[in-house]
Amino acid sequence: MQSELLAAIAGFLGLLVGVAVGAALRRRAGRRAHEADLPARTELPQGIAEVLAALPSSAVVLDSADQVLRASPAARAYGIVRDNELVISDVLALARQVRRDGVIRETEIEVAVRRFGPEVTSFAVRVAPLGGTGLVLVLAEDQTEQRRVEAVRRDFVANISHELKTPVGALSLLAETISDASDDPDAVRRFTGRMQQETNRLTSVIQDLITLSRIQGAEPMANPESVDVQSVLDEAYDSVRTAAEAKEIEVVISGAEDLTALGDESLLATAVRNLMANAVAYSPERTRVSVSAAANEKTVEIHVADQGIGISPQDVERIFERFYRVDAARSRATGGTGLGLAIVKHIMTHHRGEVTVWSKEGSGSTFTLRLPGPQDRERPRPGENSDREAAQ
Repeated sequence: MQSELLAAIAGFLGLLVGVAVGAALRRRAGRRAHEADLPARTELPQGIAEVLAALPSSAVVLDSADQVLRASPAARAYGIVRDNELVISDVLALARQVRRDGVIRETEIEVAVRRFGPEVTSFAVRVAPLGGTGLVLVLAEDQTEQRRVEAVRRDFVANISHELKTPVGALSLLAETISDASDDPDAVRRFTGRMQQETNRLTSVIQDLITLSRIQGAEPMANPESVDVQSVLDEAYDSVRTAAEAKEIEVVISGAEDLTALGDESLLATAVRNLMANAVAYSPERTRVSVSAAANEKTVEIHVADQGIGISPQDVERIFERFYRVDAARSRATGGTGLGLAIVKHIMTHHRGEVTVWSKEGSGSTFTLRLPGPQDRERPRPGENSDREAAQ
């Protein structure tokens, strides 16, 4: 009886093994049949390589076995391809689906690029079959900068809405209060003064927006004029004198005598005024703001240094963004619009110059404007000497 039971069990196990082996053979035969329909390719069809070389996107071509047949340098640099393998599992799964049904598919992925630090690079991916060859083309376009610009645009709209809404709301409330207190002259005078402050704040925001829109994206000046640096510094100081005296801050101007730079005097005065206004606003009472100028063979530099609260390293990277504030509460208390440093940056770009900053928390900040000097005009532009020689 026991021997019969063992024989039955052995027969059942043999049947299971036979079924499993048969299924495996059928799957293998199916794969071979599929591979016969899609023969493996070891080279690209004629003309494809030239097209891929001209594409700005990262490009990868997979063969019928999911091996990388061709990958652009960008695809390898971004880590999409490593050791001739497509390492993004979601994209690889998408490529297999495209190979099966021939339908073009799109998706978005994020890749951590080590050589660019911890930041994540965003890609818009498009996967398409290459005819009936069994090859699949993967195109990945870097969308990181586009997303950053969109985020900046959204922040700008939100910030400008807030900056305009605050004084407008205050004016509406003050007007209503004055109407209710029309029989109280002292209250009317007090609230009228408040209305004047909010009006000035609103005017400053609008004026800064007008200035920013005028210079943002403008081409560098083709024919800059000679500008007296001392006049620029004096004009900027006149606009901050009252605020500096109210805080007993000493503003010292030096080194600008007989210096000239190339540019637009009113725009340069605006840039220096914004830097001096920030220096006064963010400095403690009874401190010093130093404004100095110096020149070398090619450039003129204007330095605005304060003894204020300083700027943290993470804030230094963003202070030239529109509406970015190191201390939002303090900026609003001092009447800042958050556009001053953005305006300075665009003015320097318009002048073919630059603005840099050194800062240490608790020790103050120094902003430097570098401008073309008058010698820059005297130096011939590329091709001018040959043109003159040809004319002679």
